[in-house]
This record gives sequence, structure tokens and C-alpha cells, in this order.
Amino acid sequence: MSTKRLFHQRHPLISGIFILGVIFTMFWGGIAFFISMLTMRSSDQLFTGTAVGVLELKGIILNAEEPLKALRKFSESDGIKAVVVRIDSPGGAVGASQEIFSEIRRLALVKPVVASMGSVAASGGFYAALGAEKIMASPGTLTGSMGVIMKFANLQEIFQKIGYKSEVIKSGEFKDIGSSSRDLTEAERKLLQNLIDDVHQQFIADIAETRGLTIAEVKKVADGRIFSGAQARELGLIDELGNFNDAVLLAAELAAMKTDKMPKLIYPSKDEGSLFGMLMGEAKSRLSGVLPDSTPGLSYLWDGRLSN
Repeated sequence: MSTKRLFHQRHPLISGIFILGVIFTMFWGGIAFFISMLTMRSSDQLFTGTAVGVLELKGIILNAEEPLKALRKFSESDGIKAVVVRIDSPGGAVGASQEIFSEIRRLALVKPVVASMGSVAASGGFYAALGAEKIMASPGTLTGSMGVIMKFANLQEIFQKIGYKSEVIKSGEFKDIGSSSRDLTEAERKLLQNLIDDVHQQFIADIAETRGLTIAEVKKVADGRIFSGAQARELGLIDELGNFNDAVLLAAELAAMKTDKMPKLIYPSKDEGSLFGMLMGEAKSRLSGVLPDSTPGLSYLWDGRLSN
């Protein structure tokens, strides 16, 4: 009698658990593979031929790492003849929005880039679009919100009710600016307002330069108000009205590609590591638009979408 068979007879429970484990692993592995096959889109790693690259900016812009990486790959790929940046975002962090804008603008010097606005492309989302050669939106797209915002939670009254007291030792007058345990001082308000005004002027200057408008023209509408896509076109903030497919065809046309049929689309490859990682990444992205950030910061962000 073989050793393997003898082990099965002496330890049936352990053998059964092992077999069930193998079956369970194969079952869930098969499901994960099936899901990945259903959701798989053309990847730059598998790509041969010519195509239009597509970068999606969805939700609140928190960091620029992944978009910058994708834009660089598109720039270096000879087969990617043009790029469409699909934006459905109310904006986000100032630094990240500016980084993406700069990289899109750099890419536009190498090959055609068209920004396609979805339901919302406001504030930092609009800022990112400014780097493209052409900007398209639907008539009802919500865009604009050209302004800067910074928010702090003031929990002073709550702390007083529960008997909480904060002791702060600091190296300078403004080191604990924005503390949730007290009101802002007038000096702090003035300092922060000057900071916000400076960052707002940066936004205005980039709008004027990229859209061929004067500073005075931009200042008239850069007070945080939102516009429809149709209104934005009348103001010269975007170029054309159209949907995502229209943007793809325009990008292909600018790259002198054949436009008698929809060109091949290439999306950045994503390495989430596992199905669980993919689901957690999606959940994090969605929650970022619902849960407030505990660390205040400068934002090019249309706050109206979050309050609904």
C-alpha cells in the first residue's frame, strides 16, 4: 500500500480539508479569471498597431502618480498616435491637478490630446483639461468652478461640551493654523486668504494662456460659478460640443488616422495584484468622494457635488 493512500486512510479529515481547499482555490481562481476576462480592455502591454490612448480621470483627484505614469507611457509608445483624456471629476488637490495639467500639456507637444468631459469636469478637473489641444463637452456637462477652497473643521463647542482641552506648544505663531479646537485668528485668516488668492491667480493665468483669453476676461467668470458645456463653449472655455466617441474621432483626425471607423482604444494597464486588491481600490475611490478628508488642504474642488 502506498504511503499516500495510507495517509488518506489514517487522516481522512485532514485529507478532506486539503481536497476542499484545492477545490475552493480553483473555484475562486476561476471566478477571478472570468471576471478579469469580462472587464479586460486593450492594454498597452499587449498592444500592436496604431491606436488612440485613453486616460480616465474619475472622482476626486487626490494624487497624480497613476495619471502621470500612464501619460508618460502614452508619450513613449509609437503605436499610440493620439490621446483622449476622459474626465468625470469635480476636481481635487491643487498640486495633483496642476501636475496632471502640466503632463497633459507636455504630451500635447508630442501628439494630439483631446479632453473629453463627462457629467462633471469642474475646478481641478477643468484645470487638467486645459493641457489638451482640444476640449470637448456635452451641452449639459457641468464645468467651470474656477476657484480655490480650503476648509477646516471647528469642533470647539463639541470639545467644550465633553470637557476636552487641547494644549499646544509651538515654534511660531502660525504653526497650529487650522486647529479644530479653536477659531481662526484674524492674522491667520489674512494669511490663508493671501495663499488662496495666490493659487487662484495661478489657475486664472493658466486658463488665460491656454484658452487664448485675457486675464480680465477670465476674472469675470473665475469666481467659483459653474457652467453647462454649452455656456462654457460660448465663453471660450472649451472648443466643441460632443460625446466621448466624438472626442476619439477628433483625436484620430488630428493625428491623421483613418476616421471611417472607430480606432482601436488603449487604456493604461492596471496591476492591482489580486481581485481583492481591485475591489478595495474601487471602494477607496468611491469612498473618497463621500468621506471628508481629515487633513485640510488647498483644493480646486467643486464642493456642490459632495453636498447633494
